[in-house]
Amino acid sequence: MNMKSLLFLALLSQLLCPALQAEDKRKLRYTDGKPQEYKLSARASEIDPRAKEHPEIDFVFEKAGKVQDLERAVVDTRVKPRGKLVIWMMGYNSQLFDRLSRYGLHAIQVHYANRWFSKVCREQPVGETCRGNVRLEAATGEDFSDQVDIPHPDGMKERAFQFVKWLAKKNPQGQWKYFITADGKGLRWEDVIMAGSSHGSTTSARFAVHQKVGRVVMFCGPRDQLQNWQTLPSATPSNRFFGFSHVLDGGWSADHYCRSWELLGLNEHGPIVDVDKVSFPYKDSRRLITNCDVKKNTRRAHSSVVPGGSACKNTRGKYIHEAVWRYLFTYPIEKTGKAVPLDPSCNKNQRES
Repeated sequence: MNMKSLLFLALLSQLLCPALQAEDKRKLRYTDGKPQEYKLSARASEIDPRAKEHPEIDFVFEKAGKVQDLERAVVDTRVKPRGKLVIWMMGYNSQLFDRLSRYGLHAIQVHYANRWFSKVCREQPVGETCRGNVRLEAATGEDFSDQVDIPHPDGMKERAFQFVKWLAKKNPQGQWKYFITADGKGLRWEDVIMAGSSHGSTTSARFAVHQKVGRVVMFCGPRDQLQNWQTLPSATPSNRFFGFSHVLDGGWSADHYCRSWELLGLNEHGPIVDVDKVSFPYKDSRRLITNCDVKKNTRRAHSSVVPGGSACKNTRGKYIHEAVWRYLFTYPIEKTGKAVPLDPSCNKNQRES
């Protein structure tokens, strides 16, 4: 090797080493004297004094004598951390959160405006941007809709940030500070997994189209069959979206979910896979369905895809979709199935049907 090549390699090493060292310092490591699963909770109104109620869209701190703005978090310092933060966009699900912590994930459930659906965008037919814009304002606290007025401190984005800052101080063993940017002004969204079921999965996907995130997990959704936000250029690449629904769910049988999945480009990453017939890793697909026995109960079908009382079990009383849930949250995003054509039987123009 000549002197010029040696000098080039030396210079390259000097340039790369600081970056590699910085990356190494960024790795999430626990230093917990008593490793354990931590479950924490706090009220959004107590974490951030700027937080306000918006009763016009049922976004309140208390209702019928019960606290409404309690936010919850979980982390297990006994498990090797993956360096990913799940933001769950529905009511707290203890069985799901227990699994997330066992996967090595940090997880939080935040209080944000998610009960506006029956109160705004009521015109018939609804405008094709109305609900999508309300979702985005509820998620960001930025002015995207004339139907609601949700300021920055009350959007999901800021409430999640304030909660993680609180957790970093309250539970240093959990290393929550890892998810805060170096300048301390927000979350590191590349390491965030947006997740939810039904209404929550739809808002998770809408937010991810706007803001690049690490992954999106969509149970029984997204819906918004009369909206056009699914066709917008997405900040989050399509291989990072994962969906799972039951075929008896009304959102599936009416083509709401298949429509959103295709408009989001998920057909570029494999076919629709029935997880009851195809085993892990489900052809590396992003579109998973089940036809497990829910006694023909469509309401149960809707919630059967998440851990809980409606989920399907085998004859020994064990959940049959444990591998699916782990896949949705942890399967490498760079591994994807082969692209397939759009399904002509899936009605993607529901406004005119």
